[in-house]
This record gives sequence, structure tokens and C-alpha cells, in this order.
Amino acid sequence: MAQGFHIEEVLSTTRKDRVHAHSHIKGLGLSEQGEAQEGIDGMVGQKGAREASGVIVDMIRSKKMAGRALLFAGPPGTGKTALALSISSELGSKVPFCPMVGSEVYSAEVKKTEVLMENFRRAIGLRIKEMKEVYEGEVTEITPEETENAFGGYGKTITNVVVGLKSSKGTKQLKLDPSIYESIQKEKINIGDVIYIEANSGAVKRVGRSDNFATEFDLEAEEYVPIPKGDVHKKKEIIQDVTLHDLDVANAKPQGGHDAMSMFNAMMKPKKTEITEKLRSEINKVVNKYIENGVAELVPGVLFIDEVHMLDIECFTYLNKALESTLAPVVIFATNRGVSIIRGTDMKSAHGIPVDLLDRLLIVKTLPYSREEIMKIVDIRAQVEGLQLDQEAIDKLGEIGDRTTLRYVAQLLTPASIVCDSQGRETIAREDIMEVDELFHDAKASAKLLHANESKYIVQ
Repeated sequence: MAQGFHIEEVLSTTRKDRVHAHSHIKGLGLSEQGEAQEGIDGMVGQKGAREASGVIVDMIRSKKMAGRALLFAGPPGTGKTALALSISSELGSKVPFCPMVGSEVYSAEVKKTEVLMENFRRAIGLRIKEMKEVYEGEVTEITPEETENAFGGYGKTITNVVVGLKSSKGTKQLKLDPSIYESIQKEKINIGDVIYIEANSGAVKRVGRSDNFATEFDLEAEEYVPIPKGDVHKKKEIIQDVTLHDLDVANAKPQGGHDAMSMFNAMMKPKKTEITEKLRSEINKVVNKYIENGVAELVPGVLFIDEVHMLDIECFTYLNKALESTLAPVVIFATNRGVSIIRGTDMKSAHGIPVDLLDRLLIVKTLPYSREEIMKIVDIRAQVEGLQLDQEAIDKLGEIGDRTTLRYVAQLLTPASIVCDSQGRETIAREDIMEVDELFHDAKASAKLLHANESKYIVQ
């Protein structure tokens, strides 16, 4: 009789990201014609706002939007932050996206305008291209050579490391400094990985896993790359993506040369130094020179300032000036205020923003979600959180959301799943939703309760 085989499923070892409020947002969910599609990329409703954001994305990609600003205005919980994050997703990881909240500028240590300028500089990227002498190939050997510790004791010290590299034209063995062995360990480089080592600086970069190993049982998230062509020792165009703030920090105490890569390498040495306006203007001159010579390319990113009404009149005046700068990113503001007082004054204005700054903005309005849209969003959120809901539970959540807010409904999902587990069921039912809705109050119900029992509370 044939022996029975034991077959076991190999579980994925990919890291699961934590679920947060906007985990389900993957993009704007637009067709090729720029029309909003329902449920695509996790986006539901807000068709006008999404289509307007799509136009903004196209303008950013064509570099026709730098130094301009956009304002998302709408009631709380209408997807303003989600729209900003979806713009970031559409632009990709190579375009800098710097989110901040208006209240971040109020610090006891740093000036308000300094916080704003620092975030402006974080949102402006620089793509530096340089020809470098490198050793590139698939790792065939990593052998550290050890000797007895000169100072006695039981420990051994690594004097050098032998690394074997293979390319399509041949192989090479390199005898490297022990500091490079530390870099190899930090990059988690193993035999079979494709790497390159810069000849001048000794910097090591892991490109990916060799596609010779693609048939192995390996991490699903692994990126497989072909074996490099040509010789192991070659000249290669290296592209580094940095931000202007990185260059500011790196050159607050300059060390090394004044070429583009020296500025980039200085970023690896952490230090705390005040960044002056003079230093920034000097860096701007160098950056402009690199752009003119074709060594670097400017990549205007996105600065997203949420709760912009928290800024005061000094910040708004500074923003007017900063937006006119030649090196300015795309600025996206978001606010849920109507006509309110501008901080630092006794004047009222739409959204709590001065008229002269409002005049510079393209304004996109967001609208409250309908019951059907809330139900679709809840369904998407449940999938992201790995929860199962029956249709009656989704209907009940839509009913509660219509009465309260989308945020309240989204927060009921996890408590409902705990109640469901305690009952020994896998699928969340209508009664689970009703139970947690009775256990917790939303903001409107709480305010109603306070008003009804006003005499029992301490009122100032």
C-alpha cells in the first residue's frame, strides 16, 4: 500500500501592516478618462472632489502646479484626509508627500515660521544623477576573516570580509573593510542577493533577490531582479532621491566635499544644528546650479496641512510669501470650519483663512455621505479589518451612520466583532451592532444627554 503523504500549507511570512483609519485607501479610483468610479481603490462617493483631485494629480505630474495651493473644505468625516492620502498614492513613492497638522507649529523650542519652512523643504525632492564606479553582481560568498583580539580576552575582531560577486560576464572576489561588513549586515544581505558597492565611499546597496532563486519558497514580498549585465567592476549611473530638508540638515555642519553625492552622504551623520536662512539660500544656489548642469532634477512634492484654521495670522502671512518662492511644493490645505475667527485677530473669514490667501487657493468641497455610501464604506472597512458582516448588520450600520456620523460607525466594527466572538459566532449580526450601539454614545447622543441632565453637571 502506498505510504500517505502529509501535505501542509505554507503560510505567508509577509508582514501585516497595522490597520488604521485610511488603510483601505489605495488611490482616487478614477477611470482613464478621469471619471470617478464607485468602490475602486477603496474610494466611495465624493465624485466631484475625486475628479478635481485627479486634475490636480495630472498638473503635479506635468510640473505645472508647483507653488499653487488647494483647499479641501467640508464637514468633519467627509473624506478630506482620505483625498489627500489618495493623491499621495496616485503620485507614487518617488514624489515627496509631507503631512502635518496646523497645531504642530506651536512649539516652545522652534519658531512657527521655522516649522512651516522645514515642512516646505521636506516636500521638495531632488533626484541626483551621478556616474559612479561600482562593483555590482549576485553575492556568491560572504566570508568574514577574524583574528584574536589584540587587547586580550575571548572575543575576536573582524579584520576584513571577502565578498564574491557574479555578473553575466564573470565573477570577482573583493577583500573589503570591516566597516563594509557592518553595512552588509544592516542591509540584511545574503548569498543570492544582487547588490552594488560604491568604489569610492564603500556604500552598499541591496537591489533585490537574484531571479535564479525565484523558484524557491521565499517571501512573497521579495523583489526578484536579473543578474547584472557586463563586468562586475563598472561605471554606473546612480540615482538618489533626497529632499531639500535632508540637504539642509546634512550641511548645517558641512563635512567632506561640495559635490552632489558628498552632500547626500553627509545626511548619514546625525547632528542637531540650527538651520539658518543663509544656509538655505546657499543650498538653493547649489541646487539650481545642479539643475542647470543636468546633474539633478527638481521633484516638487505635496505638503498637506490638515486643520489649517489652527494657523494664526503670522503663519498665513508667511505662507503667502512661501508660495511665491521659486522652490515651492504643491500645498494642500484641509479644514472643517465655516465662517470663523482668524487666529491672532478679531476678524472673521470663510474657513478661518484670510481673504488674500483664500484668493490663491483652488477650493474643492466635500459633501456628507449618504446611507448607501456609508454602507459601502463599512463593507470595505470590514474587509480590510478581516471581519465578516451579514447584510442585516451592514443595513443597521448604514441606519446608525445616517443618524450619527461615518466615523462613529467605523469605530463600532471592532467592539461588534468582540461581542460576536463572545457569542461563539464568526459573522457579525444585526443584534451585535445594536448591542454595541447601546453600550456607547456618539457625540450627538452625548450632547443630548448633557442637555437633558444639565443641572447634574458642573457648568462654568
